[in-house]
Amino acid sequence: MTSTGFTKHAQDGKARTGVIQTPRGEIRTPAFMPVGTAATVKAMMPESVASTGADILLGNTYHLMLRPTAERVAALGGLHKFMNWDKPILTDSGGFQVMSLAGLRKLTERGVTFKSHIDGSKHEITPERSMEIQELLGSDIVMCFDECPALPADRDRIAESMRLSMRWAKRSREAFGDRPGHMLFGIQQGGLEEDFRQESAEALREIGFDGYAVGGLAVGEGQQAMFSTLDFSTDMLPEDKPRYLMGVGKPDDIVGAVARGIDMMDCVLPSRSGRTGQVFTRMGVLNIKNARHQDDPRPLDENCSCPACRNYSRAYLHHVFRSQEIISSMLLTWHNLQYYQDIMAGMRTAIAARRFTQWQADFHAGREQGDIDPL
Repeated sequence: MTSTGFTKHAQDGKARTGVIQTPRGEIRTPAFMPVGTAATVKAMMPESVASTGADILLGNTYHLMLRPTAERVAALGGLHKFMNWDKPILTDSGGFQVMSLAGLRKLTERGVTFKSHIDGSKHEITPERSMEIQELLGSDIVMCFDECPALPADRDRIAESMRLSMRWAKRSREAFGDRPGHMLFGIQQGGLEEDFRQESAEALREIGFDGYAVGGLAVGEGQQAMFSTLDFSTDMLPEDKPRYLMGVGKPDDIVGAVARGIDMMDCVLPSRSGRTGQVFTRMGVLNIKNARHQDDPRPLDENCSCPACRNYSRAYLHHVFRSQEIISSMLLTWHNLQYYQDIMAGMRTAIAARRFTQWQADFHAGREQGDIDPL
């Protein structure tokens, strides 16, 4: 079996490029992980997702444990076989969704009990149960179970939550055990507080993980606060392990995170936006529902290689969106995912060539120029 690990190939400032090794294939970093919440990236075939350049997907522990259940997925051969994706999969721990989606819930030292948002049935997730679910799913990268408080919150609440998450991290590590070919990531917490982030990082390093996530951001604090926190929190994590910023984000969030030393990110934004007609391009964001596109024979982006841009006009994409045709979600999601992967590929190339600063300047200049003029 191929061993797991992380190899850094080049660095430019704090930005890094490298490879995470797994038995199911290499993950080129910086990496963006499309979100396959319920064992599917909405409106996409797995082979279509792979064609954009994605090396890894994210699956959601909370949703999969409720439906179809982790035990059913395991009985059917594991998540990779179940959803026909043979590359690596990272599964989150379920903690964030419990806090944000579940009904009446109770938080204790043991874990969280909650009611399903689907049918009101009662469930419990503990660090041990989270590790069991993720093992049943067969994910390649497993996240330890944590609590993520919404921001803003007072220092006492942030400290209490962070320390509980560190105790849960230790229990997650013990429950994960020795699983060759699989990786376990710890999650740094501490809100926007530098001293709490340091305390959390030291606790995680003492436990020892295969990778380290920065959690508790992109929860309403704003981009500047997130970047300010990343300016110090990323440096607290081991240099020789991958660093994962959870739940981020918009294109400029991603570029800013990589500039601050982040290697991995995930977000529902490109797929969710595709379904609502929001399109990301090198020239910024456009809304395909706007009337200015209804007679426009030009592509969304003439330099994009996705099928939406190669084969269809803005006029057609406007028409199928306004007509609520399924192909609209398919094509616009494909385009957005392609754009995100093109950003990642561009950053990897620029970092390797030690020209990341210039790449960033060109990226921001392109987005600031805005969409092409209407006909």
